[in-house]
Amino acid sequence: MTRTVEPPAGTTAPAPTPYLWTRLRVVEERVRTAVALRRAVDPDPDDPYRGQYLTPEAVDRLLDEGHRPALPAPGALLAPDAPPPGSPLAVLAARFALTPLDLDLLLVALAPDLDARFERFYGYLNDDLSRRRPTVGLALDLCGHRGLGAARFRLAPSAPLVAGGLLEVAEPERPPLSRVLAVPDRVTAHLLGEESPDPLLTGVLGSPTGDPAVDPAELRRAAAAAGTGTGHVHLRSRGGDPEGLAVAALHAGGLRPLGLDAAALSQDPRAVPGLARAVAREARLLGAGVLLGPLEELPDRPEERARVLRTLCGVLRGIPFLTYGTSGWEPAWAADTPVTLTVAAPAPDRHVARWRHALERAGEEHGTGAGGSHGAAGGMGEGGADALARSVSAHRLDAGQLRRAAGTAVRTAALDGRPVSPDDLRAAVRAQNGAGLARLSRRVEPAVGWDDLVLPAPTHRSLRELAVRARHREQVLGQWGMRPGGGRGRGVIALFAGSSGTGKTMSAEVVAADLGMDLYVVDLSTVVDKYVGETEKNLERIFTEASAVNAVLLFDEADAIFGKRSEVKDAHDRHANMESAYLLQRMESFDGIAVLTTNLRANLDEAFTRRLDVIADFPVPDAAQRLALWDRCLGDRVPRAEGLDLGFCADRFELAGGSIRACAVTAAYLAAESGGPLTMAQVVTAVAQEYRKLGRLVLEGEFGPYVAQVTRA
Repeated sequence: MTRTVEPPAGTTAPAPTPYLWTRLRVVEERVRTAVALRRAVDPDPDDPYRGQYLTPEAVDRLLDEGHRPALPAPGALLAPDAPPPGSPLAVLAARFALTPLDLDLLLVALAPDLDARFERFYGYLNDDLSRRRPTVGLALDLCGHRGLGAARFRLAPSAPLVAGGLLEVAEPERPPLSRVLAVPDRVTAHLLGEESPDPLLTGVLGSPTGDPAVDPAELRRAAAAAGTGTGHVHLRSRGGDPEGLAVAALHAGGLRPLGLDAAALSQDPRAVPGLARAVAREARLLGAGVLLGPLEELPDRPEERARVLRTLCGVLRGIPFLTYGTSGWEPAWAADTPVTLTVAAPAPDRHVARWRHALERAGEEHGTGAGGSHGAAGGMGEGGADALARSVSAHRLDAGQLRRAAGTAVRTAALDGRPVSPDDLRAAVRAQNGAGLARLSRRVEPAVGWDDLVLPAPTHRSLRELAVRARHREQVLGQWGMRPGGGRGRGVIALFAGSSGTGKTMSAEVVAADLGMDLYVVDLSTVVDKYVGETEKNLERIFTEASAVNAVLLFDEADAIFGKRSEVKDAHDRHANMESAYLLQRMESFDGIAVLTTNLRANLDEAFTRRLDVIADFPVPDAAQRLALWDRCLGDRVPRAEGLDLGFCADRFELAGGSIRACAVTAAYLAAESGGPLTMAQVVTAVAQEYRKLGRLVLEGEFGPYVAQVTRA
């Protein structure tokens, strides 16, 4: 042993680690002394079979082992001074509560990972060349402690070195002093300056994003709560961004955010204990706090969800741990109850600030620049950002969804070399919706607008009111508290009542388009079930998914499931009433936007009416409205003959909008078959076919001079 430990050839020790190499040289001097003492009593140090047999002389030496010379006490030899402040060893000692002896034991175990010579040295000192890492007994000897003292308990399972995951004690089948010590690769890499997370956590760690417009009061409370007690805080979302608040709170406390993917943990709950230990070690190594959420993505079964959370809370005790979701914290999930904070929806000015920041950042990331001609706000300044934010004001997005939507909108606009438009932003926001609701209903991407509607003024005003309520519900119901108590949600529910074909479904599509949302039409065949309780379960899944999705939920023919409760005469009546009672309760707590349509308003239970925010009546159109409908349905692409008299059709044929559309389509087919422009004969023929379909008589008084064409048809 003539040379001292240096950084491996061809590498340069990272800037924070010079002290590590200095301490390793001290370990080498300690090993030199131990080898010299061993050689002094070893009759044949060059025996190639040493450690594989015992001679009588070796037995005698073992019997006299207690009288052999011991290594000097540690004192100034192995721990000459405290690690410099800010060095990896000093930070490690502070974060894991390590004593000087703990650091010495860690360095002894770390030596073979930094210099391969130590493998052979330890094999020699272990009297077994196949065991090339230090044993517990050898490590204690090198640190100046015999195995009989209290020092051995610094390597117990509950001691900081082992419990914190800095040191592994392998070969548990051996006696305690013969067990081997090893330093995990992640700890070695950290001491050498590597900050990449443990590969074991690949697929489990997310990339949480802070909220740049977080409320200062909420931030102060969350940061203070994370720094007290067990460090566990639960953030309950009431339209706000709990993940963004959690990240901001950790940053305020000088900590890095370490986000756990709840869905990834749900894939294999049995692996959670090992992952929890790795996360706890990673958090202490990096000086980080841990985020987990949304909790609704953890296993559905209550006992599995409780097992996952109990494990995480137990292992992460003392580390800032922030969980979030839409529900409260269950006492069965942990031994200690966390501090629970409610995260409200952002005020309008903060909502605008969030979008402005996200768009500017997306512009910088994608090279468009926030202020250039193709910038995120397109040079519109704060007014342009405000207009963009107002176009999606009805949407609820967390920090990650908002960031992704802004990036998508910026890239879409950059392809055409133009500023971001409200349509770009709405499309990007809709793309953030999950597929959960699509499995339970039919998704409709709106393709109509206000100009496509032909409705009476009162009905039109009711639709506008619905859009206003949906757009400002967070401000009115959340910040101003205009619907307090009783567990009431912040949803908006409307009823569209009128005969078939009067435009109820189309109006719902127009409202969805105005809000920049998709329309999801609930398929009653996926809801109603003959088995008791299954209908309620199906509806609960729909309501839950709809609350988490930025969309308008449409219950077409709603009287089928929102019907009146009746007198109980048998079990069927009782179960039907239970369904209605469940719906009444669920609508109170609904947080989304829902539209119910019915042809028979009288069939709805009166208790539902009280819970409705908007009621819009859709009457059969009058003559003027029918004329506008005929003109809109035929459009400007179908060629029309000179004698086409749409005024006659509007005056004589009392049809709803849906029937007029059906007549227009039928007439267009007839014109296409004839190869000429659309004629009056083809239109009245289409009307006659619609009359027969509706079961109405074809009377000469209605068809007038065109009755001959009808007869031939």
